[in-house]
Amino acid sequence: MRKTKIAPSLLAADFGNLQRDVELVNQSVADWHHIDVMDGVFVPNISYGMPVVKSIAEHATKPLDVHLMIVDPNRYIKTFASLGASILTVHYEACTHLHRTLQEIKAEGMQAGVALNPHTNINVLEDTINDIDLVLIMSVNPGFGGQSFIERTYAKIRDLKTLIQERKANTLIEVDGGVSSENAKALTEAGVDILVAGSFVFKSEDPSATIRELKEIAG
Repeated sequence: MRKTKIAPSLLAADFGNLQRDVELVNQSVADWHHIDVMDGVFVPNISYGMPVVKSIAEHATKPLDVHLMIVDPNRYIKTFASLGASILTVHYEACTHLHRTLQEIKAEGMQAGVALNPHTNINVLEDTINDIDLVLIMSVNPGFGGQSFIERTYAKIRDLKTLIQERKANTLIEVDGGVSSENAKALTEAGVDILVAGSFVFKSEDPSATIRELKEIAG
């Protein structure tokens, strides 16, 4: 049985003390650092770019789970590989030739992820699911932290799990947006393998304890 991974989202970290928060994740029971890169075009917000990711990589001792919320992500595949990304996730909605993009990510030695916006049906992945290492289900509209969880996400996760099992794929399911101790158990029971949590972790009084709480609830 797979153990649920916890990936704190550094988008909600204190950027004035970023090294401190990266090291906090290092020393916690979390599994990955989740890194959201936004370009102000694909989504309305701008987060951070390569220099910040490079700084995170210099201090991180756990895998970098990089989520590109950008147009034309193919331009930067080699760049993020060189920065040390272990997983590179692109949006289905941003890729004209998804299969080619997945091949290019894997050719650079990274695991290939595909993110789906809340309005995108999982059936768009029927022809590529066996080439995808991770599907990131957005449980909020991408672009901003601290949004409320979209309840329809549970059914979407179950549909995706069914597709993965029918195609005998090894694809992991990740969920991002509004994750907390209140829905962590239900999400893992629906089929989620990786929980991304930003505000819930970094806005808490004790982020390390909150990460531990999520890990224990998820099982």
